[in-house]
Amino acid sequence: MIRRIMHKLLMERFHIQSRGRITRRIVILCLISVTIFFMPRPAIVRADDEGPPAKPVKLVFIHHSCGENWLSDGHGGLGKALGDNNYFVSDTNYGWGPNCIGDRTDIVNWPEWFTGPESAKSLEALYKESEKHSPYTRPITDHGGENRIVMFKSCFPNSDLHGKPADPPARGNGLTVSNAKAIYNELLKYFSARPDKLFVVVTAPPVRDPAHAANARAFNTWLVRDWLKNYKDSNVAVFDFYNVLTGPNNHHRVRNGAIEYVTNRMGNTLYYPTDGDDHPSPAGNRKATGEFVPLLNSYYHRWKKGAPDAPLPSPEAAPVSKPVAMAEEPKPAAKEKPREAPKTEAPSAPSVAGGVIDDFEGGVDKWAVFRDEGKETRLTFARDKGVSYSGTSGLRIEYDVAPASWASCSLVNPIPRNWRDGRGLTVYLRAEKAGQLVTIIAYGGNSSDNLSHFEFTTRTSREAVSGWQRVDIPWARFVEPSWQGDGTARFNPAKAMGIAFAFTAPPGKRNTGRLWIDDITFLSAIPPP
Repeated sequence: MIRRIMHKLLMERFHIQSRGRITRRIVILCLISVTIFFMPRPAIVRADDEGPPAKPVKLVFIHHSCGENWLSDGHGGLGKALGDNNYFVSDTNYGWGPNCIGDRTDIVNWPEWFTGPESAKSLEALYKESEKHSPYTRPITDHGGENRIVMFKSCFPNSDLHGKPADPPARGNGLTVSNAKAIYNELLKYFSARPDKLFVVVTAPPVRDPAHAANARAFNTWLVRDWLKNYKDSNVAVFDFYNVLTGPNNHHRVRNGAIEYVTNRMGNTLYYPTDGDDHPSPAGNRKATGEFVPLLNSYYHRWKKGAPDAPLPSPEAAPVSKPVAMAEEPKPAAKEKPREAPKTEAPSAPSVAGGVIDDFEGGVDKWAVFRDEGKETRLTFARDKGVSYSGTSGLRIEYDVAPASWASCSLVNPIPRNWRDGRGLTVYLRAEKAGQLVTIIAYGGNSSDNLSHFEFTTRTSREAVSGWQRVDIPWARFVEPSWQGDGTARFNPAKAMGIAFAFTAPPGKRNTGRLWIDDITFLSAIPPP
């Protein structure tokens, strides 16, 4: 009897303890579930077939130097990767097209391409383009016909968006979050009229400067997640090139049959810079290639399901032509002309001869050596007929800079020159070794006796050792050195006194080296062949 009572008491205690443990486990599991539910998660959308198209498809890519690097076999390898996936790739670059529209690929320029009064001419040339304007391999042959896919991308300065991250679309001036959103909304009017074309927006790559990085992140995320919410067709897609380059764990790709969009596993600035430059590095570009190509295949198959077999009538003949061409501008033709005003800010590029500051084909008599006097510092230069990016000659510079000293190879104009025809400078470098530090100086001032310095510093890359390294420098990237002022002065291209290539050495160590310079041109000029 006593044994049965004790057994019963023990069993009741056991059940109470068990229920307690079970209750605690349920509470813990619920907390874990709630935590997981509210954690930031990657956006996942079902993907269509990520395999290549069954037949060759013609594609054209609008870009500048970042796109050129991305396409190049020795850099991002995108051109060949697309070819291996049955895309016949062509591209545009500086100096391309009617009125050199290829010079203008900022966000504020896209209406000129797609909806402006002269867009019909540009688009006709774009759809018929079949040539390469960048160094990449095309493993398949041209099967004729128009380009069916149009990729377009702005360069990294377009990640310097002003305003606030949550600003709504509102047409205005310049690179702001509101203006960029409004411009992309306008483009949909044209895209909806051409369901026979697939338009792929590639976002501008990030920069290292964090000043407006949150704006760039917000705008590009808006493009991916919100821009197309109410767009009913399948002929517009976005690849967040910006996001992919902000960290190794940020992605925009196809994974396990779904489109994965991960944005919160790194910062908002460029994770893959080149030395001293905001151009994405080969590692960043190769990562982007690996993620983009399967995603493009998915976009292609999704679009192809509803794409017309034959091109539709051109928009200018379609009933919607007037709202597309006019956008929201006044209807009278005379009032359309002010839309050409951007040409005063980013004018059509001059000919190669007019856009070249020096290509060293006519000698180097205009150049001179400036150096730190009283130090064992030497710098020599000469015209080198055996090494050139284009033409027959380049400029060879050899330097041996003493510790805590400097020297430069300089071109100084007798009077100020107007360089406003360009948005900056493009320079080609070749070096005997990677990592050589080069300071490129833009001279301002009123005379050769009163020069002001504005500097941009870079390092030679491995590309400069095996070939030529292209360096693009917008005017805003030339900054006042600390020894001259407080850094607030800005270079005025309307009063340019010249350019120089300078070399320094730290205390206690000499700096020696040799490199070549060629084809110093305006950034908006037609690039040399």
